[in-house]
Amino acid sequence: MIYRRKDDLMYIGCHLTIAKGYKKAAELALEVGANVFQFFSRNPRGSSSKELDMEDIEGMKKVLKENDFGPLLAHAPYIINLGSHKDRIYGMAKGILKEDYERLNEISIPYFNFHPGNHVGKGAKYGVQRITDALNEIIRGNETTMLLLETMSGKGTEIGRDFEEIKAIIDGVKYNELVGVCLDTCHIYSAGYDIVNDLNGVLEEFDTIIGLEKLKAIHLNDSMMEFDSKKDRHAKIGEGTIGFEAIENIINHPDLRDLPFYLETPNELEGYKKEIELLKKLRN
Repeated sequence: MIYRRKDDLMYIGCHLTIAKGYKKAAELALEVGANVFQFFSRNPRGSSSKELDMEDIEGMKKVLKENDFGPLLAHAPYIINLGSHKDRIYGMAKGILKEDYERLNEISIPYFNFHPGNHVGKGAKYGVQRITDALNEIIRGNETTMLLLETMSGKGTEIGRDFEEIKAIIDGVKYNELVGVCLDTCHIYSAGYDIVNDLNGVLEEFDTIIGLEKLKAIHLNDSMMEFDSKKDRHAKIGEGTIGFEAIENIINHPDLRDLPFYLETPNELEGYKKEIELLKKLRN
């Protein structure tokens, strides 16, 4: 799907709950000034999911169309681990991702983001192979929803802490035209990519290793932690170690400005509304 902007429109939004339905989430997005939003594909800490209410889905689509929304981004629950060596955990992760991927295709959600997984001491090469094997079981090649690998901070035994690991996963997937990347600003800064002092260099490295054509979405977050900390602690925009100037450079960079930006900062709705207003002012 191709999203056409009007007058260099910025696609900016935040994470919202769908507990009261998809249409309500779209209406909440409008209330905070957003024209995109992210939501969990199911309970983020559990394995439960609701039956689809197609009337509610159609109501959401009507709101999206009438208000020139950009691409919505679904986020997989945190409990899944496609890098696990334990058959029960691995099987559950594959089952959840497969079921949610099918549902998101059914309702035409463009992007489905997930944390690649943890190798839990088995090594990055093992973890990468487990993830690619899972994706090759899940992706059939006729889907319209793209799966996005999220860049990670590097805590513990996370896979996706560097561009090489992300690239290795993509290369191992048969239908990798359906696999892209969601870049999290907090995560890559914590992983050791200096987007504050060398944004151009980081993006050049991404392009060399993965290819900028694979970059489909940005999680726009500040960081509570210092550079290269390998810790994942999101901060409100301008209140962390990344800061206003770097965030302004990110949203205006020619390689990034046309992408959709999704806030995952520690905010309630009013806080998201203020951040979205601020970011629109920083856009030039």
